[in-house]
Amino acid sequence: MDSQDEAQDKMTAAALIVAGGRGERLGGPVAKQYQKLAGIPVLRHALLAFCHHPAITAVAAVIRGEDRAHYDQAAEGLELLPPIPGGDSRQQSVLHGLQGLESLNPDRVLIHDGARPFISAKVIDNVLAGLAVHDGAVAAVPVVDSLKRGGDGRIVDEVPRQDLWQAQTPQGFSYPALLAAHGKADAGHTDDASLARAAGLEVALVAGAVENAKITTAADLARADAAHAARLFDVRVGQGFDVHRFEPGDHVRLCGIDIPHSARLAGHSDADVALHAVTDAILGAIGKGDIGRHFPPGQAKWQNADSARFVSFAVDQVHVLGGRLAHLDVTIICEAPRITPHHGPMAARLGAITGLDGARVSIKATTTERLGFTGRNEGIAAQATATVRLPI
Repeated sequence: MDSQDEAQDKMTAAALIVAGGRGERLGGPVAKQYQKLAGIPVLRHALLAFCHHPAITAVAAVIRGEDRAHYDQAAEGLELLPPIPGGDSRQQSVLHGLQGLESLNPDRVLIHDGARPFISAKVIDNVLAGLAVHDGAVAAVPVVDSLKRGGDGRIVDEVPRQDLWQAQTPQGFSYPALLAAHGKADAGHTDDASLARAAGLEVALVAGAVENAKITTAADLARADAAHAARLFDVRVGQGFDVHRFEPGDHVRLCGIDIPHSARLAGHSDADVALHAVTDAILGAIGKGDIGRHFPPGQAKWQNADSARFVSFAVDQVHVLGGRLAHLDVTIICEAPRITPHHGPMAARLGAITGLDGARVSIKATTTERLGFTGRNEGIAAQATATVRLPI
């Protein structure tokens, strides 16, 4: 590695996710960035991509204040800077976001649309590589369709598509240079590349991706969901198994539901044996180890932790790989308490944690005919099978 490469590796890079739009063209009860795509909010896809990129040192979102509750749900469990209130326009929102990063003063900043969910690590790499030699770098794809200029409903001219590119995000810049450019800019710029060029910055084009499309309408959302599902040909199955002994108490927690009982399950976290098995099943399907590797039981921060956090983490790892969780099958093994009366609430809670609908979650219970550890009523065991679909 030469000295220039070493200098680039030491530079900090923040990501600013712009999610302050109202999404009026898409419609629905919430803004487009908070509607579900592949089981999780559109915005969460983008947040995950940047949070898990090794070269991104900080991630912040710019949001509307009235969307805070939706944002908190979309960002739950992720290591993010506090959200930054947006402005009346995208340009103002980006300026607010840049100002919100002043205490960090990163070397570079990448601006990304929260409504572009399928941003890949490769495209982020391309933008960062462009920034190594230019003031700015913009992800883009070449225009491939024939272009016409129209008037009065008729074609009036042909527009050569040679050298035409469709700009995407992220758009990356030197942070000090972009902050200064925004501070002096006139209103009305369509994106940060336009504003940066008006300030005299040199902006490079780097390879984007067709999949990195912006969601604007309900048709876009449906098309994105269908296209994403169509790419997931690699079907994986993972298995998980866990046991917890009883100790004095008055309830057990299974699949996030508290069930009255004459004892409780012992454990460092909340001892939800079913969710622990689910976590291991999902992690196993994607080759990411087990629950103890990511949440060591000796660490104080996981004491009495809600096991839903562990499952959410595992599901996030699936989405980081560009996949989706397809099905969960859970079997709880115990003599008591009776599980059948609680099937519905348990399945609903597991579906809420994972983003799966009811038809994709199965909860079953059995006994060991009074044989072994569970047969002696010393504790509860659980096993889970997770089906995951990944792109090839």
